[in-house]
Amino acid sequence: MPLTPERHTAEPAQPVEGCAGSDTQGAPVGGQLEGNSPRGVFVTFEGGDGVGKSTHIRYVANELRLAGREVVCLREPGGTGIGESLRAMVLDPDNGEISSEAELLMYEAARAQLVREVIRPALERGAVVLCDRFSDSTIAYQAYGRGLPLDFVRRANAFATGGIVPDRTILLVLGNTRKSLARATGAGAGDRMEQAGEVFHSRVNRAFLKLAKRDPKRIRIVRSSSSRKATAAAVAAELADILPELSARAAGATPSQPAAPQGAGAAKGKPQAKRKRGGRGKRGHHG
Repeated sequence: MPLTPERHTAEPAQPVEGCAGSDTQGAPVGGQLEGNSPRGVFVTFEGGDGVGKSTHIRYVANELRLAGREVVCLREPGGTGIGESLRAMVLDPDNGEISSEAELLMYEAARAQLVREVIRPALERGAVVLCDRFSDSTIAYQAYGRGLPLDFVRRANAFATGGIVPDRTILLVLGNTRKSLARATGAGAGDRMEQAGEVFHSRVNRAFLKLAKRDPKRIRIVRSSSSRKATAAAVAAELADILPELSARAAGATPSQPAAPQGAGAAKGKPQAKRKRGGRGKRGHHG
């Protein structure tokens, strides 16, 4: 039976401290919840490596927390114990023998666990979920980048997400693949996905633009400029209609000091585990 995509509307949530998730289970997130309970807002950040996704997630999260919203910050793959283990495996440069098919299934397995353990419960209790990469990355990296069948990748996404679709996606673009890769890798060799080469990443970046053209209401393109303040204001402007707390930022207010990112353990409020090279938050999902 086909899965129907679920979208969420911005409604008030109970204020809490920090950027943590939950491992509680609940009813499916489609439609109005029992007892007119508030529903959360699901925002994803997409784009090539090194465009500033994790930086602007931290800015948005901090602004929302200051306004009293509960915010859950996540990255793909990751955000759960199982997801972080899969992340370490799929991004390890020593695992170059991973096939494209296996790579896809590893990303989908991590996503399925994240949706059921963290994302769905958070949305059900009214939280704002900010995720560094989601299903659009799988289309861009595994379908357009690796060349896997697009229809199959879409069906795998639907299965892993249970039909959940972001309310809004911010697509950060830099305009120069070589420059963005240099930002992502720094002086190092990069992780397994970053080592896929400039031609591969150019295909991925073009795919993101195609996705945005096909779904402009959900996917909003923001150019990642040299000014973080300008980029933060542009991001806020694309989110202010579903997150009114960002209206001041959209008007050009100086960003509040971003909070520290959370990765493994974020779902249960645990301190983030020490990351190995190739597992930094800004590298996110790579698919």
